[in-house]
Amino acid sequence: MNKVSKIIVVISLLCISSWTTVMGQGQRFSFVDTDYILQNIPEYADAQAQLNELSKEWQTEIDAKFAEIDKMYRTYQSEKVMMPEELKKQKEEAIVAAEKSAKDLQMQRFGPDGDLFKKREELVKPIQDKIYTAIETIAAQKNLGIVFDKAGAVTMMYANVKFDISDDVLSEMGYGFNIKK
Repeated sequence: MNKVSKIIVVISLLCISSWTTVMGQGQRFSFVDTDYILQNIPEYADAQAQLNELSKEWQTEIDAKFAEIDKMYRTYQSEKVMMPEELKKQKEEAIVAAEKSAKDLQMQRFGPDGDLFKKREELVKPIQDKIYTAIETIAAQKNLGIVFDKAGAVTMMYANVKFDISDDVLSEMGYGFNIKK
């Protein structure tokens, strides 16, 4: 056995030893599907509908501004041949200012800290907080060591449904129906 192989064997044995120790201490693992949970909370559907409506309304407002800018530009293009230089410059500046205003509004509505983000946080964060509180309660009741969210970045290749506590979370939150099982 070469030196690298020996190191790999030692690391593997340490990992197996650590895993056995954790399992020997009775640590239990479970998972939830927060996408599934959110789909079964009427308040979340209402919040999503409200956010979609606001988004459409704001997008229509922004589209109208850009359409007006396009109209200003086409009018300018067709008339600039007969305009004096001073008037051309004024029209160009007006078009640039209108475009900047429209882009600023777009950022205000849809930017990283924009109105849509703030409204989503206002409507959805309380629901998420209730989910996390329910998960903590159930994890304590069931003596769970770790609860994974299979809807997020954690990818699970196999999940035994007997460890899925999603319906328990819904029940803990007052949505006592069982859709999946």
